[in-house]
Amino acid sequence: MSVSKQDVFYVAHLARLRLNDEEAERLQGDLNDILGYMETLNELDTSNVEPLEHVIEQPAILRKDNPAEPLSHEDALKNAPDADSDYFRVPKVIE
Repeated sequence: MSVSKQDVFYVAHLARLRLNDEEAERLQGDLNDILGYMETLNELDTSNVEPLEHVIEQPAILRKDNPAEPLSHEDALKNAPDADSDYFRVPKVIE
């Protein structure tokens, strides 16, 4: 399977990217190289290889969950660029 220039433009359209012809040709070559490499990997016999989640086993290192006093209302609002008594003021995002 190979990627055509039209495929590159189609995927770019889905990703909302604007590409010129030179960029599309370069990406076409890159994608075809990736697919060629995947075909090479598909030729390998992996029947005796167990699936794994991570390449190396590492336990999850989590910090202790020590309870602490929360920020007071006043301290939280001190860092706000704009505040209105008890609330953060933010720009309107819904029209």
